[in-house]
Amino acid sequence: MAEIEVNSINKSYFKKAAVSNLSFTVDKDEIFGLIGPNGAGKTTTIRMIMDIIKPDSGEIKIFGEKISEKIKNKLGYLPEERGLYKRLTVMESMIYLASLKGVDNIIAEKRGTELLKKIGMQDTINKKIQELSKGMGQLIQFVITIINDPNLIILDEPFSGLDPINTELLKNLIIDLKNQGKTVILSIHQMSQVEELCDRILMIDGGESVLYGNLKEIKTKYRDNSIILTYEGELGQIPGVKNRKEKDGYTQLFLENHTLPEQILKILMDKNITINRFEIAEPTLNEIFLKVAKKKP
Repeated sequence: MAEIEVNSINKSYFKKAAVSNLSFTVDKDEIFGLIGPNGAGKTTTIRMIMDIIKPDSGEIKIFGEKISEKIKNKLGYLPEERGLYKRLTVMESMIYLASLKGVDNIIAEKRGTELLKKIGMQDTINKKIQELSKGMGQLIQFVITIINDPNLIILDEPFSGLDPINTELLKNLIIDLKNQGKTVILSIHQMSQVEELCDRILMIDGGESVLYGNLKEIKTKYRDNSIILTYEGELGQIPGVKNRKEKDGYTQLFLENHTLPEQILKILMDKNITINRFEIAEPTLNEIFLKVAKKKP
């Protein structure tokens, strides 16, 4: 059974559609990417899943049921709009916000301490939130998001404002959650991070689904029959190659529709070209999105 089932949801504001006839599922033990440009409808979709706002029509089920307060206590949600009580200490913040999820104070203190050690921030435990940098505060808010040991974690732009070191730290924490059997929804607009982390994706544009499914299968579907090559020697003219581009450190060969990469490899070997790298080129997710978005009426 899917962890989340979204069936034909719609949401409009002042007669303008924010989300239109959207359906998808999120499976257990996966990192699911909810992606698209700013204003695409990602945050509105998340708020409907979290029952912060109601869809105008359609149905959402979590763990096979309509959302309830009991189910909400099994969720972890990091909203795009950050906010902690600045005059509370880190530990006070963790205990208080965990209590809203029904977590006992002693358990919250123990788990909070363990999580702070995991991210190397145990020395902040008695500091007030207002004393922390923006990045440190964001990591504390992530810790609070998972302090109730949720089965499903929804993260809306979790990397926004983080430096490269803390971004990498947070990525590793997200992967660790998946390895623990948790389900994670990531709403982010950096396509490279989606490619690095996500198993499946839903791409939204203008409130509508434009791409949905397994990331590897999607990238295979949108290949443009080209290969990436680094070599030593003189290529000259190669039968079956319709175009080539010299890029930073490699050459990309674009093949005729019916030409196979294996045929090109044989030709290169027959020409005594020294091949250092030969691989089928895959489009980036950003390239795929631009291609899909252009097809929209």
